[in-house]
Amino acid sequence: MFTWEFATDPYPAYGWLREHSPVHRTKLPSGVEAWLVTRYADAKQALADQRLSKNPAHHDEPAHAKGKTGIPGERKADLMTHLLNIDPPDHTRLRRLVSKAFTPRTVAEFAPRVQELTDSLIDRFAEKGEADLIHEFAFPLPIYAICDLLGVPREDQDDFRDWAGMMIRHGGGPRGGVARSVKKMRGYLLELIHRKRENPGEDLISGLIRASDHGEHLTENEAAAMAFILLFAGFETTVNLIGNGMYALLRNPDQRERLQTSLAAGESELLDTGVEELLRYDGPVELATWRFATSPLCIGGQDIAAGDPVLVVLAAADRDPERFDDPDRLDLGRRDNQHLGYGHGIHYCLGAPLARLEAKAALATLLRRLPDLRLGADPADLRWRGGLIMRGLRTLPVEFTPPSHRR
Repeated sequence: MFTWEFATDPYPAYGWLREHSPVHRTKLPSGVEAWLVTRYADAKQALADQRLSKNPAHHDEPAHAKGKTGIPGERKADLMTHLLNIDPPDHTRLRRLVSKAFTPRTVAEFAPRVQELTDSLIDRFAEKGEADLIHEFAFPLPIYAICDLLGVPREDQDDFRDWAGMMIRHGGGPRGGVARSVKKMRGYLLELIHRKRENPGEDLISGLIRASDHGEHLTENEAAAMAFILLFAGFETTVNLIGNGMYALLRNPDQRERLQTSLAAGESELLDTGVEELLRYDGPVELATWRFATSPLCIGGQDIAAGDPVLVVLAAADRDPERFDDPDRLDLGRRDNQHLGYGHGIHYCLGAPLARLEAKAALATLLRRLPDLRLGADPADLRWRGGLIMRGLRTLPVEFTPPSHRR
């Protein structure tokens, strides 16, 4: 496990684990030992189990190992107090403060801006006849969208794009680059919070400040950490959803044609079920973020000791044949699709409505504007980014007929 060959196609290995060792203890590349939970029923139970804490303080490893179990650089930058690292009641309080920004109604109001961003990005490469859909499209779309939502001024958004790009390289950049980017981002966020306090707007950071001023007791560090995790979790998942989703469609031409036909007829139902199926089939989050047992417990017949880390393998659970019919087949019209792609329980992904909106706009617009889109490289030559939690392509080269050359 965790080789480049495994990263290319982890699903056979996950299938073996589901059958032979569904709750499996392994040593990760970082040296930390953890339990991998791979069956759907066990995964769903674990995601909702209050005895599995998100707080790394419950890890039984020495202090030096704790820095290996979260987002690189967040500990040194003092950005640990966010939704992925805390439990109730603090989690309940912080989630309540930010949840109104991600209601279906609020997200729907943001749809015109997402469509504007989608079209403007495609405009930049449409006449070239080729593009890298990760770097030129799937990456900038969610980063600019989440920056708009947070209230980052347009003139500063390219800096955010650079820092975010470094953060998702997972070791592919210069040594220490991730930690430096996280530190720069924290400094900028603290400065932006001060500016918003003096001159608030209708954005999410201003809303957090207003809540703090009205007795919700949001500290400055909490506000910075909240903005940081919304940015980090709010863009990389969507980069991967768009990239993995488009790759799956290109590798399954019958399903891609089915979706294009549906879109051409002005229908939206297949797009809705299709995005859910792409989340299940090859989703953006391979393993749910870290959990730590606060007391002894049993998962899938396996005893877990207090202090042990537990990683729920969403990619394995979502292809469990005990839960999904013909799970290795992509079926955009799949109905019974209660996948775990965005988690389950109190830590269910807060930004899921926004990610779905962005994915639908991205995929539908690409297929409509570039109808003969095709892979521009041999699938065997594509590489997946390293890293434990996320699953996404480094590049996705495509070719197509420029609009001006079509008859």
